[in-house]
Amino acid sequence: MTLEETMRELERLGSPQTRKTYLRHGAPEPLSGVNFGPLGVLKKRIGTDAALARALWASGHTEARLLATMVTDAPALSWTELGAWAKSLDWHTLTDVFVTNVVLRSPHAVKALAWTRSSSEWVGRAGWQLLASLLVKTTVLAQEDLTPWLKRIEQELPTAKNRVREAMNSALIALGAQGGALQTAALATAKRLGKVEVDQGDTACETPDAAQYIQKIQARKSPGTVTRQSKPKAAAKKSAKPKRTVPARTRPRA
Repeated sequence: MTLEETMRELERLGSPQTRKTYLRHGAPEPLSGVNFGPLGVLKKRIGTDAALARALWASGHTEARLLATMVTDAPALSWTELGAWAKSLDWHTLTDVFVTNVVLRSPHAVKALAWTRSSSEWVGRAGWQLLASLLVKTTVLAQEDLTPWLKRIEQELPTAKNRVREAMNSALIALGAQGGALQTAALATAKRLGKVEVDQGDTACETPDAAQYIQKIQARKSPGTVTRQSKPKAAAKKSAKPKRTVPARTRPRA
């Protein structure tokens, strides 16, 4: 598909209700109001098209950029181009989708953790969301000493920018999901920080309480643990198949 054909299709697939939802979640204009379902169908039609992805990203159109992350050849992006895309991020959902669809598939993923030191709200968020994703979805940091990340979170989170705090909170939960002494230290850090406050705008989204999430993870991983809300069989099933999760607002909810 050409850029012109793709943009026409995005306009056709848009709906006023989805457009309103995106705007409430901070999506910038221009946008058409295309849900992730139709975007996924369109992605399958296009396949991988690096040239189209670059054109879609350069358009600045909200759904065109979301689609660009789906059809780009992520492993082939140079470090320079990956950084250029990161610098042009402009809202939280695009940032998270960019991390999941592009950065995690890049050979430069670990190098991109340097973005956690950026003064840009969106580049900084990308860096911390990347840390959370690497911990939960990959094993590339399995041999690393992760304690310094906890120290940085405790020192920097209170004064970090709004959506960076949210991503740091996700990273803290991901660190707490690693088990052992790191889990204990992450829980202590979460308790000292208290519940992280994030301005979610005119939405029903809530910021997870890191201490509560880490405690739930501890309970799931403890053999024979039964919560007051769980029946013994359900608790045993969860203990047998521990699932490492970290909440992430990657898609707007009405």
